[in-house]
Amino acid sequence: MLWVIVLVVVLVLVGLFFLLTYNRLVRNRNRSENAWAQVDVQLKRRADLIPNLVETVKGYAAHERETFDEVTRARTAAQQAQGVAAQAQAENVLTAAIGRLFAVAEAYPQLRASENFQQLQAQLAETEQKIAVSRQVYNDTVLTYDNALETVPTNVVAAIFGFEQRPYFELDEPAAREAPQVRF
Repeated sequence: MLWVIVLVVVLVLVGLFFLLTYNRLVRNRNRSENAWAQVDVQLKRRADLIPNLVETVKGYAAHERETFDEVTRARTAAQQAQGVAAQAQAENVLTAAIGRLFAVAEAYPQLRASENFQQLQAQLAETEQKIAVSRQVYNDTVLTYDNALETVPTNVVAAIFGFEQRPYFELDEPAAREAPQVRF
């Protein structure tokens, strides 16, 4: 009779362990999905600012058509990207294109002095900061989730229930890690 009680207690403890571990993994996965949603909100905000910025610069630098087209293509690709890795790559291309657009704007002092351009530039800078913070929060939550997937004994539960690692939102190109050079 004692062995039955011990067996029942052990089974309850094992079941409780699986239940608690599974719930912890689900919470971590959901946090990483929520953090990605916050990144996505900021990326959409930036995408919404870009057409206004392009139109403002177009008014002053109509002959820079290739730069405008490049920004537009990069914005479209970023909006259509699916998944964290594809989104990160598309956003890196878009960031580079925006940098080239600002380089074009530097050649036009009257554009830089324009209140509309200054407001758009300030909004874009604020959005870029929010994107950076959102990326950091996302990567931190992914780190917590991925650590749970890889550590013993949680990795056993994760393998049984098919939990998979999440990708980080990273810069792929070494040039994208460097601060843009602005010369007046």
